[in-house]
Amino acid sequence: MSRSAVAWGLAGAVVLVGMIVLPSQLYTGQVRVVTAVLMFVALAQAWNIIGGLTGYACFGQVAFFGIGGYATAVLMEHANWSFWAALPVAALGCAAFAALIGLPLLRLRGHYFAIATLGVAEGMREVVTNLGRLTGGGAGITVPTVGGRGTAWLGNDGFYLLFLVLAALAVAVAALIGRSRFGYGLRAINQDEDAAAAAGVNTTRAKVLALTISAALTALVGSAYAFQQVTIYPQRLFDVDITVIMIVMVVIGGAGTVLGPLVGAVGLQFVSEYLRQHYPQEHILVLGAVIMIVVLLFPSGLTGVATRSGMLATIRAYRL
Repeated sequence: MSRSAVAWGLAGAVVLVGMIVLPSQLYTGQVRVVTAVLMFVALAQAWNIIGGLTGYACFGQVAFFGIGGYATAVLMEHANWSFWAALPVAALGCAAFAALIGLPLLRLRGHYFAIATLGVAEGMREVVTNLGRLTGGGAGITVPTVGGRGTAWLGNDGFYLLFLVLAALAVAVAALIGRSRFGYGLRAINQDEDAAAAAGVNTTRAKVLALTISAALTALVGSAYAFQQVTIYPQRLFDVDITVIMIVMVVIGGAGTVLGPLVGAVGLQFVSEYLRQHYPQEHILVLGAVIMIVVLLFPSGLTGVATRSGMLATIRAYRL
């Protein structure tokens, strides 16, 4: 193991310990805000595996989020499972679903793949809506948390720790993939898929595995979110805006890196929260302007600012 890997590991451990004790220094509302940040850190890292490393822009990522949430809710409500038993089963089931749809869909490239995955997400929302007896349909489904049924609700601090673990897991998985032979293969596919195949990369297997891992991580977050919300609805669990937020976070932070989605998720969530509190009427407009400026000035993401080359090249190109 290299010195840099050890240094990053120690730094991550210190940050994790600090995050564990952080809730004791925050108000209840602040704990909820940080919990939401941690949720999107995990989601952004999950999307980055298929969208950033592999270069396949999955616009239907919210389908895995919704499947994870509804699988957990259905198992807890109708099969009387505990949340802790439903959580891994939901992730594994979603991974199997991703592998199944990945085989045909990952033959598509570019905007064709993006549109096809968006269609999958919309289709899954309609399926869930029309399975009223199982999922509650448009009226939603409530996860049992009281009266001796299901698992007791974890409370603000409990969900904070749960999403912290999921965020740490997503970052760790992304870091391991990024430094592995598998990760180098994904980067090769991103750069030139035909050349990667000629060099010996099994592109089909690599792409399907990347989508499967990404889907499993996303489903874990969706499962935890469903338990946190108690009552869930198809319109919310399959909202395409969730996918858009993931993509924006990865692009702002730096696609294809481990640090990028982390920086993008934390930065965008805190900027959004600040604008919402101080500029309640104009916050969406201002946030959109901030995103546009960042993307124009830092096309390789905020993590590329350290070299300054990306920003300087953009300034020259646009003559700013």
